[in-house]
Amino acid sequence: MIKHVILWKLREDLSDAEKAAVKAAIKEGLEGLAGQIPGLLDIQVNIDALPSSANADLMLDSSFVDEAALKAYSVHPAHVAVADSKVRPYTQVRTCLDYRL
Repeated sequence: MIKHVILWKLREDLSDAEKAAVKAAIKEGLEGLAGQIPGLLDIQVNIDALPSSANADLMLDSSFVDEAALKAYSVHPAHVAVADSKVRPYTQVRTCLDYRL
């Protein structure tokens, strides 16, 4: 199994209200991919970081059957649509870690 974890920092020019709306939209969009992409076992987005210790605004935690499934996910039209409309326009920093369980 492969874990795919991403941390994002949202753009600084967004207001607190805009950031809350963006985080909710990202969560809905990415978690909505469950059941749509072959090899995607689990997908969760955490938008409730503790402000006292966090230097990221939200986190994607997803699991795939293997590396081939992760690669297929990255170019799957449903994922690309969410990334292009809900994630990329609003984020300024993306940190990713993929690892094998």
